[in-house]
Amino acid sequence: MNLPATGPNYSYLFDTESMSAWGLLRLREQLENGLPLTPRPYQTLAERTGLSEQQVMNAVSQWQQQGLIKRLGLVVKHRTLGYRANAMVVWNVPDDRVSTLGEAMAAAACVTLCYQRPRRLPDWPYNLFCMIHGVSRERVLNQLAGLIEQHELSNVDHAILFSNKAYLQRGGRYVSNC
Repeated sequence: MNLPATGPNYSYLFDTESMSAWGLLRLREQLENGLPLTPRPYQTLAERTGLSEQQVMNAVSQWQQQGLIKRLGLVVKHRTLGYRANAMVVWNVPDDRVSTLGEAMAAAACVTLCYQRPRRLPDWPYNLFCMIHGVSRERVLNQLAGLIEQHELSNVDHAILFSNKAYLQRGGRYVSNC
């Protein structure tokens, strides 16, 4: 079974002529749980999926080239490390500035997540969201004050939403039983 690619430069999203479609699906599911902490993580993934180590490496490489996998990273359990003050700052940015400001905020060292969402008027006027993690509320508020000053945002309406309790933190899931 071959499925059409989403990009114009790729013949197939999954190479199921040389690899098992079920093995590739299991590999995607395994990758969502993170790389195994073993000396040869691709070999461990191969054993878990019924693919060979080379097939695992080829699939990951192909998915990176196609943009299905943008990056392999780690999810840091920031609360375990002492970062207990977590604030989502929401901004009501003029539409003509949201892209420029979003890119600038995303480049700030203290911002760990930044994205644009549509406003939900009349109750929710905010269109730019950024997350700041810190060891204390004071530290987060100081970092926010620095962002406001640096990007001349003192006249931009915003709200600071500090987290009260964490229920779950993990990477994205695309293969699920839900």
